[in-house]
Amino acid sequence: MAIHPTAIVEDGADLAGGVEIGPFCIVGAGARLSEGVRLLSHAVIAGNVQIGPRTVVYPNAVLGGEAQIRNASAPEASLVIGADNVIREGVTMSAGSRKGGAVTRVGDRNYFMAYSHLGHDCQIGDDVTLSNGVQLGGHVEVGDGVIMGGLAAAQQFSRIGQYAFISGLSGVSADVIPYGMALGLHVKLGGLNLIGLRRRGISRDNIHALRAAFRAIFLDDRDNLQERARRASEMWAGVPEVQHVTGFILSHRNRPIAPARAGSASEDETE
Repeated sequence: MAIHPTAIVEDGADLAGGVEIGPFCIVGAGARLSEGVRLLSHAVIAGNVQIGPRTVVYPNAVLGGEAQIRNASAPEASLVIGADNVIREGVTMSAGSRKGGAVTRVGDRNYFMAYSHLGHDCQIGDDVTLSNGVQLGGHVEVGDGVIMGGLAAAQQFSRIGQYAFISGLSGVSADVIPYGMALGLHVKLGGLNLIGLRRRGISRDNIHALRAAFRAIFLDDRDNLQERARRASEMWAGVPEVQHVTGFILSHRNRPIAPARAGSASEDETE
């Protein structure tokens, strides 16, 4: 364990072996830092915060502390961060709130670029990338492998499905399906994240099936969205990626889903 003499570590903080705490860091009494965690300098760990193994926190990040809402007092609220995350300069992550279950949770191997923000009660999966200045309101759910471009934002209670791509400067005001590619001030789907699907090694046949399901769900004006999703689920019952999309839509029937733009890329793009 290496603690710089200018750092402040309060009594009660739980530090595992191999932890490094750099100059002018502040680690509160409720902090639990797992083996190999590195705080480079000027980082603040406030309140009930757990940080998983080998996570690296860059200067001026503030992790934990009260939710940024009125009447936020919830002494039991916490922030739980998994293993092997990279948290760059000026990142802020709020603890949970009493109304939201009191836990903000971050998975493993995520990359949070400078000045990105996680609001209270957010639930972040694994292998997520938030580019510079991305802002997530409270209660936002982000699935595994999501990439959000610079200065994108998601409003409270939004859901972003696994391996979706959100273009820079976009605003997520409706839920984005798994594997979707979304863009715009109030995002619409430009198609599917085909590059991400190929990088994951999804078979050509499954990609073709997913594209066909996308057209059936979003580019057919018969019935309502939930009914089209239900039919697609039955038609492509053996394709996991289609089931991810239809399950996402059908699991929260009252949530708005980002619609497809006219002439979306899923119709036109060839492999």
